[in-house]
Amino acid sequence: MASPITVYRARRIITMDPSCPSATHVAVRDGRILAVGGTAETGAWGPATTDDRYADHVLMPGLVEGHSHAWEGGVWTFAYAGYFDRHDPEGRRWPGCDSIEATVARLAEAERALPPGETLFAWGFDPIYFGDARVTTAELDRVSATRPVVLLHSNGHVMNVNTPVLERSGLIDANIDGVLRDAAGRATGELREMAAKYMAFKAVGNPQHGIMAQGDSLHRFARLACRVGVTTATDLFADLPDPVVAAYVAATREAHFPLRLLPALNAQGLTAAEGIARIARLRAQNNDRLRFGLVKLMTDGSIQGFSGRLKWPGYIGGQPNGIWNIGPDELFETLHAYHAAGLQCHIHTNGDEASEVAIEAVEAALARSPRWDHRHTLQHCQMADAAQFRRMARLGICANLFANHIYYWGEEHAARTMGPDKARRLDACATALREGVALAMHSDAPVTPMAPLFTAWCAVNRITAGGRVLGPEERIPVAAALRAITLGAAYTLKLDGEIGSIEVGKRADFCILGQDPEAVAPEALKDVPVKGTVVGGIPHTADR
Repeated sequence: MASPITVYRARRIITMDPSCPSATHVAVRDGRILAVGGTAETGAWGPATTDDRYADHVLMPGLVEGHSHAWEGGVWTFAYAGYFDRHDPEGRRWPGCDSIEATVARLAEAERALPPGETLFAWGFDPIYFGDARVTTAELDRVSATRPVVLLHSNGHVMNVNTPVLERSGLIDANIDGVLRDAAGRATGELREMAAKYMAFKAVGNPQHGIMAQGDSLHRFARLACRVGVTTATDLFADLPDPVVAAYVAATREAHFPLRLLPALNAQGLTAAEGIARIARLRAQNNDRLRFGLVKLMTDGSIQGFSGRLKWPGYIGGQPNGIWNIGPDELFETLHAYHAAGLQCHIHTNGDEASEVAIEAVEAALARSPRWDHRHTLQHCQMADAAQFRRMARLGICANLFANHIYYWGEEHAARTMGPDKARRLDACATALREGVALAMHSDAPVTPMAPLFTAWCAVNRITAGGRVLGPEERIPVAAALRAITLGAAYTLKLDGEIGSIEVGKRADFCILGQDPEAVAPEALKDVPVKGTVVGGIPHTADR
């Protein structure tokens, strides 16, 4: 006996399917899309239950967040010290800190609430908004001269620590890249990139591991995703220790868990052989809402953290070039090993030098081991120029651009990091599309808030936080932006046969909107209300 059919009726359905771009009805059976169109198409399959709860709403494919971190669900356990106001997964507003003094006050308040001996972790800090001022141990020692204090920057690549952390970790005297020192050679407490951060976390503990092993963190991440219309999200740089994997498996096996999750293995610190074997073991635990199999490689760091690798002429302020987390020679060999094993690599590249090296590594891997449809993806790829996009298209490399950077750091990039010329082409979506590159866009949550309609708004309007249009030539149409956060992102994850559009046979994953995003003014795109999601045919709201 056939399973029951439910037909959802809507004011409009945006399908992302060129053969049926708009509809009013979608039939669902066994969690999949059975028919799309009007009553004739959905009625052809026999008796069905009509569900009118979305009759006054607009449906589109479930939004796909192709670069986020599930840490967004657990990070709110710690003090927020960012510049902009933020909302947590429950919708509570957390005010930003508009100065270094306000940041120190926020940390002091959090410190008073901690039991003795516990490390104070805070996150979201970004000193680039405060001119040339930098936080040092002097400021964090005011918070506590005895308790370890760790202040993670919003970019995740840089952090500040107090003197107890420097002493416990041995970083006061360590001769490694990323430990900033003053003119007298003393460590300032600012640590850039993975080697320096690793030593600090080894001494005081990495908060991510414990938090992500708790199932509530994943549920909070899923609740946030539902609030912004996301039905599939990545965890795109995960160490994946056994307790965290167990939490992923348990959460995604729950009947009403409202999110599909794709963790990408952090390949740093593993040999390629170890990483390939680890992924093979992880894949045995996949289910329809959990897909292991992606690999993440980290080349450079953060542009606004001055650890990104830039081509000539470098940083406009004359700062030294950034740091390689994995150097070019090692990247060539590591990428080839994963490529030859048939795995898909997502490669962090912020600066244009990092993008160049990554493109060359893919080209070398293809020369040694030709392979169709690899879909290796450059993540962020913020400073790529037209020539680099042309090479990417020729080599089959996808781009997942960090469009949110235009709003959050566009002014700072023009004035303080890459300069006005390169800033005009920051996250050049129009050029990528014109040159034939498969395009997605992302938030990198919790670096910026997960909200794909806001990300689309950034690409469509290119308005900075200061209110100016940065590189108007790189604006793209609303339809192209919506595709990038649905079918485009699904393509970069090799899931475009399952999700990303509302087509017969695909999973019944929908985003429910209160307005038509193609009917509102482009500058209002970010304000289109999200009412919930449908995942595998099951409706969800953010408060459930």
